[in-house]
Amino acid sequence: MKLAILGFGREGKALKAYLRKKYPKEKIAILDRKTDPDYLRRLGDFDIVFRSPGVPYNFPEIQKALKKGTEFSSATKVFFEEVRKNKKGSIIGITGTKGKGTTSSLLYDILKAAKKDAYLAGNIGTPALSILPKLKKNSISVIELSSFQLQGLGLSPDISVVLNVFPDHLDAHRSVKEYLEAKSEIAKNQNKSDVIFYNKDNRNSFLIAQKSKGKKIPISEKEFKLFSPADLKIVGPHNFKNAVMAAEIGLYLGIKPEIVKATVKRYKGLPYRLELVKKIKADGKSIEIYNDSASTNPDTTAAAVKSFKEPIFLIAGGKDKNLDYAPLGATLKKSSVREAILFGENKAKIEKAVGGIEIVLAGNLEEALAAAAKDAKNYLRFYPDEKAIVVFSPGATSFDMFKDYADRGKKFSKLAKSLD
Repeated sequence: MKLAILGFGREGKALKAYLRKKYPKEKIAILDRKTDPDYLRRLGDFDIVFRSPGVPYNFPEIQKALKKGTEFSSATKVFFEEVRKNKKGSIIGITGTKGKGTTSSLLYDILKAAKKDAYLAGNIGTPALSILPKLKKNSISVIELSSFQLQGLGLSPDISVVLNVFPDHLDAHRSVKEYLEAKSEIAKNQNKSDVIFYNKDNRNSFLIAQKSKGKKIPISEKEFKLFSPADLKIVGPHNFKNAVMAAEIGLYLGIKPEIVKATVKRYKGLPYRLELVKKIKADGKSIEIYNDSASTNPDTTAAAVKSFKEPIFLIAGGKDKNLDYAPLGATLKKSSVREAILFGENKAKIEKAVGGIEIVLAGNLEEALAAAAKDAKNYLRFYPDEKAIVVFSPGATSFDMFKDYADRGKKFSKLAKSLD
């Protein structure tokens, strides 16, 4: 049997270790653009190709190989199959355009606080296959799932969770329809004994949930009473929604309300998700600097600015994903944003979409932050506000200047902490 791993990142390396044990006598080919520019050319030569999420499912070479009979799988699919086959507990799969990481990690914290045998993996950074040897019959695997991991999966979790879903990744998906179809894999393969939680107020979330044969549980933060936004250390209405979703799943699993509430109240959030990284003083007033580098589309930037009532100096821009920034422009006009400092490949596109507010163009991240801090200080000298907010919420991917959003976030935090 001829096997190949297509794309050799973190998941691909975990998959190779797994395949070496399962197929000790088989040669495993590595197909990766970093080592071979023609890495897609030989897909038809293999019986099974394990596609990494960084390689779009809709590549013509993949579709051609599928038609010729090549079987495509993935590390995520192997994980699901092994858990089911060997009865290694249950899988809670969480997807959405944004909020997946926060909801997944908070739910994991709730489960651990209740002394459950819980594990966190998937798109959040830990390959799911790496936790497989640890799983037992009573284990609960919380798996964050991106559209790229879901596309072509053909399997769904025991408990599926669908957060807000809006257009994204249109640089990799051919259309919004394809993106939504990929997300729908989390629901459409469930059976009657499964459960799906979904955001009641998001139409795409609702439509995806309807594809499930399982029990459907709509969630709305407006009807939630166990804790309030004021109880949270993480800021923003969107993060309250994420916390409510994690809490509702915990309560459904029988975890005591007092454990759920206590865990939520001490949860500090993940790095680069509206993370407060620096406070500076200006004429006795305060400037808070937030790092939201995980924001890679305009909707998440809109959510970030809605999180504050104080005057905001917004830093945005990066590599475009063929997304529409007009709705962001409408949000900014109604917000407390006093100025937008734009940098990156798509800064001209964002400038055009958000006309009507003060715009500053910068050559790089360091220039953008320096301009934001300077202008926030000047603003506070002339206005009675006691505080101003600098928010780095790019609304775009990082690949024009950085390795990934985490690299971008790390560099922003370093720059921010060096400010006086």
